Amino acid sequence: MSFAPFFEPSCFEALPGWELDDHLAAFAAFQRSAHHVMVKPYKTGALGIRFEAFASAYEAARTALASDQEEARSFFERHFTPVYVKPEQGGQGFVTGFYEPEVEASPVRTPHFTVPLLMRPHDLVDIDDANRPAGMDPYLAFARQTLSGLVEYHDRQAIERGALAGRGLEIAWLADKVDAFFIHVQGAARLNMVDGRSLRVSYAAKSGQRFTGPGGILAGLREIPLEQVTMQSIRAWFLQNPQRVDEILWQNRSYIFFREAPVDNPALGPIAAAKVPLTPGRSVAVDRLLHTFGTPFYIDAPKLMAFEEKPFRRLMIAQETGSAILGAARGDLFAGSGRWAGETAGVVRHPADFYALVPRALVEHLSGRQV
Repeated sequence: MSFAPFFEPSCFEALPGWELDDHLAAFAAFQRSAHHVMVKPYKTGALGIRFEAFASAYEAARTALASDQEEARSFFERHFTPVYVKPEQGGQGFVTGFYEPEVEASPVRTPHFTVPLLMRPHDLVDIDDANRPAGMDPYLAFARQTLSGLVEYHDRQAIERGALAGRGLEIAWLADKVDAFFIHVQGAARLNMVDGRSLRVSYAAKSGQRFTGPGGILAGLREIPLEQVTMQSIRAWFLQNPQRVDEILWQNRSYIFFREAPVDNPALGPIAAAKVPLTPGRSVAVDRLLHTFGTPFYIDAPKLMAFEEKPFRRLMIAQETGSAILGAARGDLFAGSGRWAGETAGVVRHPADFYALVPRALVEHLSGRQV
């Protein structure tokens, strides 16, 4: 048996704190993926943890009635084998955090609510190598359809200055431009509408340009020391420098468009890339090109104490991705919805060890092949 360069054989006894984790919470998240794949399978990631190898685990999860920690732990130990995920550059992996902001919003523009969240425009077109015009930046995955052909889409500055005004694209209006920006960063939000409704918006598309984070910009300007850059420190700087908000935010040319979604279960997060609701503290975003959605990852980040007052050692389920989540040992931990979740996610920047739980059905048939 030989593993791909990114994997090193391990065992459950080697996972720090494995026996103390809440396996029941992780099982509930895994079970949601198990039901979804009956409708549409997940794609196998480039590292080769084949989706088909999950068949028996998914089938068992759909019918299992795990009611306590021991049963849930036994489920994972019975169907999976852990492998250590080796970072490409050596050293340790790395985790950050994300969350679902919760803000007040209005269905119409008012003197107080002036910042819109927009739905996808009709002239926004998905592009790839098959239809990308000659000379267009190969990074772009979206373009604008015009009478003369496809061109780069309007960027953040152009849109915020009115390039899409008058098209009826507004889903809701917010009171604060910085709140709207962080909703763009997170790709989803729960909106407490002034008319009493609870509404959720989730990612639909983007203008396509590269993301440029305000933290890096402010660090480069020596406004915030790089080691002190967090969502909280960025927000504090904007609060102290309201006249410079556009100057900083417009350097991030990428703009996000949203779709409406119901809040079916307030305890869960939005439906993400794996097409299941995110589970607070149990769903993780991974590099989608490398990994296969639904893969359980045991993440050991002993210096991370933000989720609870003890080292972070948890079984997480790969159910989301993100443009900044690149690499085999890179993860973004879903902290939940609302202010507390934002305070937690905003300070997560920690080294971590990743262990992928590989289906035993796959490992047992390796016979010298790579995973």
